Amino acid sequence: MSVKTRKYQKVSLGGTFDKLHSGHKRLIQQALDLGKIVVIGVTTRKMLEKEPKTHEIDSYQARVIEIEEFLKESKVMDRVVITPINDPYGPALIDEEIEVLVVSRETAIRAREINRLRREKGLKPLKIRVIEMVLADDGAPISTTRIRKGEINQEGNIRT
Repeated sequence: MSVKTRKYQKVSLGGTFDKLHSGHKRLIQQALDLGKIVVIGVTTRKMLEKEPKTHEIDSYQARVIEIEEFLKESKVMDRVVITPINDPYGPALIDEEIEVLVVSRETAIRAREINRLRREKGLKPLKIRVIEMVLADDGAPISTTRIRKGEINQEGNIRT
């Protein structure tokens, strides 16, 4: 799909993006398919202190580098802005140019919360595009937790 045929000018998504996996890549690809410009918010240590994970997380810089490598391989780096997220909302709460928020089913509730807060600020609510989880070979969702536990690899293949 050429950039000219993209439906929206600016699309956003956010997350921790630890151990960048097939699920993350699908989320990013869906955003790229929808928008000419994609804003990817990546959680910082400050944010992770507020909402801790149950497993180790790579540094912010290491996670951003993984995303950048994927974007360069896909030849779309020129269409993406990567920004740090220090709170649960990121740029979606304040950027008036963002039209769509791409989320997974597990983060859709946060998208609805963002829209409620945008309305309170007098901003137009965002369209919400929910992307289904990518399943591993065993039929369960691919997740960083499962990768870190050694159950699966980043493509969702079972580790033996």
